[in-house]
Order: sequence, then structure tokens, then C-alpha cells
Amino acid sequence: MQHTILIIDDEKDIRTALAGILEDEGYQVLTAESGAEGIECARQELPDLILLDIWMPGMDGLETLEKLKGQLPQITVIMISGHGTIETAVRATKLGAFDFIEKPLSLEKVLISVANALQLQKLKVENAELKRSASIEYELIGDSPVIVAMREQIRRVASVSTSVLISGENGSGKEMIACSIHCNSPRRERPFIVVHCSAIPAELIESELFGHEKSAFIGATSHKKGRFDQADGGTLLLDEIGELPLNTQLKVLRFIQNQSFERVGGIRCLAADIRIIASTTRSLKQDMASGKFSTDLYYQLSTILFRAPSLRERLEDIGPLVQHFVTHFFRREGGETKAFLPGALDKLQHYSWPGNLRELKNVVERILIVAPGRVISAEDIPDLSGEILIGSGHAPVHARSALRDAREDFEREFIIQKLEENDWNISRTAELIELERSNLHRKIKSYGIDVRR
Repeated sequence: MQHTILIIDDEKDIRTALAGILEDEGYQVLTAESGAEGIECARQELPDLILLDIWMPGMDGLETLEKLKGQLPQITVIMISGHGTIETAVRATKLGAFDFIEKPLSLEKVLISVANALQLQKLKVENAELKRSASIEYELIGDSPVIVAMREQIRRVASVSTSVLISGENGSGKEMIACSIHCNSPRRERPFIVVHCSAIPAELIESELFGHEKSAFIGATSHKKGRFDQADGGTLLLDEIGELPLNTQLKVLRFIQNQSFERVGGIRCLAADIRIIASTTRSLKQDMASGKFSTDLYYQLSTILFRAPSLRERLEDIGPLVQHFVTHFFRREGGETKAFLPGALDKLQHYSWPGNLRELKNVVERILIVAPGRVISAEDIPDLSGEILIGSGHAPVHARSALRDAREDFEREFIIQKLEENDWNISRTAELIELERSNLHRKIKSYGIDVRR
């Protein structure tokens, strides 16, 4: 794509020379001889870059720059001057200039500065597109009453910094709700950091969250910043907050109350501006009653409560959700897209989806991989009432003759399902299915289950 560059300079010879140089490099060039003319041209043509002289009669370059940035804040401007001073360059930079070039102009310097400015502009566009894609990825899909109400609740609370607690079943979209709150908030340009509390050993969780000082414990050979440092100015999601040890819960509570924390082994209070969002699949009220969860932290978090609806509560959203997963799959993998016929969608709607959105996404991707044609019919949908799905790599139970084989098939798929329900956390899965962690590890290895997800 040909870039457009606007030159604003009262000297005709400078305008002509610069225009010739830039046109030889393949740029489209516009010119203006005054600040007022340049501002009007910029408003009409929206150039990719402006070269602006500082010393001009009437409205000088600094005043022109200030007005340009006021009307077109995304515009990139390079200042040029024959009488440059450090003070002038500093003021131009504060007003938003990308670079400052002194006369007599060096051809090499001009072309390098122009190329760098246009590259920065390209990176800004790509960054905005990545952020847009990320927000789409975490968009709440569907028009069911519960999702419409959820969007409205998000809209009402996104603008404040009050802590939020999101409850819901595994795979129901709690992280999507948290990210949607962040993306609709004034913090959207700042980090969104997720900490999966259940995946971090209890003895390391405080170092992971708050960082540590050198020699704070055995193995702490250097200073380390934690997730609270990374999230400064943005949002921190504490996923499965009920898994935090009680003493760590109290430190999170103190942070919410004071917006400050101490690193492990440190004595300094460090300030941070972070919105805390917590999520849980557990009953925190039951954990409070048994002394496993801080009552004060619960009431601090539950000022704003969200409940992620299960997929069986919003089966009418299956159609748009499937389309969303199909689009995401082929954007990631490439190839020709596939379409689900109404009969196929109807069959997907007649299932309770215990694994919620995560299970639906996995089933849709499995179908897209296994189904031979570009159109997905009801015949391509696996029998979701059984444990074994088409394309799982194992024959259906009735096709295996030995009782031992059938039992192994069932056990493998049972373990996979329970791991999916527990976010592939082996310790928690072992506890829930009442199996020693070492025994579960052996079964995972013997069945060839890939837990790196």
C-alpha cells in the first residue's frame, strides 16, 4: 500500500526538494505552505505521516503540532527546523512529535526517520488488531436471556474498580466473563493477568503472586517480580481462589483494602493499582463454615457477584457458539471452512453438556477434524450420550469383545473427562475421584493421555 506524506513548510524550495526525494522512494506526497492550510489538508486527506517545519510565519510549527494532535491524536509527526534548540525539541516531543530533524536536511536522516515513523504506525495498527481479536475471543456469544442479562451486568460494573467474584461450573466461561469486564473497562489498554491458583504448589504461590527478594528462601538467588507487579494498572484474575492457603488469602485481602503488598522476604510496602477478580467452582460459603476460606475476603470479593451460567441453561446459544468455534478453528489452522447443518445443531442441543463451553469447543473441533466433507450433518455428530466419542482413537465399547478392553476404554475416557472438568489439574482430579496421585499418574501414562493442554 502506498503511504501518503504531508509536508508543511513555508519555504517552497524545501517543499519541492522533500517532495521529490519522497516521491522517488514511492510515497504519495501532499504539500502545504502554512499551519492552517496543513491542518485542513490533514483533516481532509488523513495522511500517514506529516513533516512539519517549526519556524513559519503566523501559526508556527509547535502551535500547528498542538492543534493537529488535538484534532487527530493518532497522526504521526516529524518536526524539521533550521534553528533547533534543545528546549524546542523537548517541547515538540512533549506535544507528541515522533522525531526532530535539523536543517540542512540530510537525505539519509530524512528517509530513515520516515521509515521508522511508518513502521511504528504499522505496529500500532497491528497491536490494535491483536487487542480487537483478543476481545472478540473473549466475547460473550449468544442472545439467550441469561447472556443478555450478563452483558448488561458487565456494562454496569466495568467502569469501576470494585472487586468481583465469579462462580460457576468448570468450563462455563468464568475467564471469558472476567476478560469481558476488563476489555470494557478504562483498564482495557493495561495488562489482564490470569493466575491459576490450583496449578501452583502452595509453597510457591506467594512468590508467584507477590514476587520475592534475593535470599528470601532457599533457591531465591535473585530478586523476582510477581503477578501483582505485572498487573499494575490492569486487572488480575485469581482463578480458583478457594485453592489459596488461608495465610495467602489474608495477604490478598490486605492488598484489596490497601492497594499495597510486600514481596516475600521484603519489608517495603509496594503500591499497585489493580482490579482483583476472583473465580471459583467451589462453594466458598461451605469453605467459610469449615474454616478453609476467609470470611472477610469473601465479603470483600462478593461486593459484585457474577454467576457463569451452565451451557444447559442456554442451549439456544449452541448455534452461534458453534459458528464462533468454527471460525476460530479455521483462523488458527487454515484451510477451507466447514458449515453445520440445522439437523447437526439440533442434535447438539439435545445434550446436557456437563463440561459446558470447554466440552462443546472440544467436540466441535473433533468433528471438524474427523468429518470428511465441508458440510456437517446430523450423521457426523457423535453419540454424546455415551462416554466414547467418534474420533477419540478408540473403538466403541460394543466393538470390543473382551470385558477388560471395555473397562479400559471406559476408564480412559472417564479420566479424560474428569481431567477436563478440573482444568487438567492432576492433584485435584485425583482427590475428586478418590485415587492416589501417583496411581493417577501411572494410569495417565499407560493410557497415553496428553495432559499438556
